[in-house]
Amino acid sequence: MHRSPTAEAEVADELAVVRPGLVPRYEAELPGARAAVLSRLWRGLAHDPLPWVVRRERGGDGLTLWLSDGRRLHGPRPDPYATGAYVSVVLLDEAEYDDPARLVADLAVPRSASFAAEVGHSVASLALSRAAQEGHGTEAWPESDWAWEQRIVDGHPFHPTCRSRPGFSVAEQLAYGPEHRPVVELGLVPVRAEECLVTGVWPRELRDGERVVLPVHPWQAAHVLKRGCEERRPAHPLMSLRTLALAGGPHVKTSLSARLTSSVRDISLPSVAASAMLSGFAETPAAHTDGLLHMTRTLGAAAAGSPDFAAVLRESPQAYAASGERVLPVAALATTALPRSPGWLAGFARLALGVGLRLLELGVALEAHGQNLLVVLSPAGDPLRLVYRDLADIRVSPARLARHGITVPDLPARMVTDDERALRRKLFGSLVAGALAGTAGSGAVLAQALRTALRDLPDTPDLAALRVDPLPAKALTLMRLSPRPAGDQWAELPNPLV
Repeated sequence: MHRSPTAEAEVADELAVVRPGLVPRYEAELPGARAAVLSRLWRGLAHDPLPWVVRRERGGDGLTLWLSDGRRLHGPRPDPYATGAYVSVVLLDEAEYDDPARLVADLAVPRSASFAAEVGHSVASLALSRAAQEGHGTEAWPESDWAWEQRIVDGHPFHPTCRSRPGFSVAEQLAYGPEHRPVVELGLVPVRAEECLVTGVWPRELRDGERVVLPVHPWQAAHVLKRGCEERRPAHPLMSLRTLALAGGPHVKTSLSARLTSSVRDISLPSVAASAMLSGFAETPAAHTDGLLHMTRTLGAAAAGSPDFAAVLRESPQAYAASGERVLPVAALATTALPRSPGWLAGFARLALGVGLRLLELGVALEAHGQNLLVVLSPAGDPLRLVYRDLADIRVSPARLARHGITVPDLPARMVTDDERALRRKLFGSLVAGALAGTAGSGAVLAQALRTALRDLPDTPDLAALRVDPLPAKALTLMRLSPRPAGDQWAELPNPLV
């Protein structure tokens, strides 16, 4: 077997200093973490439109990829909707690989060296995340919104860099990673009002006379802003790491200029400027869902002249739960027993697709992946309603909205399109190939849930396309190997309904 010990050994060495008692569990988790990341990587290699894969051949239970340099890459026939670790070894010509970082490095394609480093870090961080779970069972149902989010240990279900956190030391991962359940002391930095762009209503408790007080993530303060923070406020990190639940207050999205999975997480000045307007606009399409969808309101946004020094305040999704109800991200459903019931999963798929297709018909395509989309459960665990947060990546069609008498405000240009393919990609790629597939855990289970759910939904051109067209999904591996600037690139997955 080929191994790349670099990232794994570095994490082990740091862990021996900051948490030596965790080293044996970390080392025990490494084989499973390699398989989990290799399974995600194999999905990308099998389905992303990679320019150096010239042919794919299926035979028996396997798949062979013919590379442009004549080499062959062979592995099990992939299920593009499977989660977990279902691939333990792949072959590059005659050599066996169980280490995804070493495989990427030895493929030696353009930009593979940097991607291999990210994949290796993903393996090591995933093993660290899993090692810290001893004594934290997932049977009890949490009462707080942040506790649900901290149950999501493995990160993105389909991304090879699901736990990659370059720039974070082991001590910082333990101090800030939500799966490690820390309390994070957000810095409070006062800035003169004339130096700030502020939209919405910035709360009184985050003002100091004429100054605006910006919450700052401690990693950002130390590594990017290079400043200390005299005042601090405790908060619980949510699954996105840079968004935290303030104790007794709203959720705050902070700038965090580190690459997490595919993106550097700053907050652009145009998004700050548009946040209040976009939040108000979103209430109009949500009102057309008969109360089945709520949009969390953006309370205020502020930036001190830079995407690296900004914050957005949002109301907690918990605001939309009645007594006894629970609100949790769709990604957290996999930590419960609920999706194991075919009837439950079909009912949830019917709710999510019904709402998503209704908004798409109106002219709003949600980025409804397992982080942005939340579900409200009854005390018995039945799916009742949906909550959507973080409007920064939706797409809006002026032509569709105009047919329903809805006027589009002056939104950032990247959000506005009448391209049906782009609109469907946004919704189907995030909701079906993302949230629903991640909840189902396999193509067979996903297909069964979709067939049952779609029987009760009204026919629309969008639904017809969902039934027969290949299913779009972000080409997450291609995006990390591509010379193109940042932005979505797409793969076409076999439609589980066909």
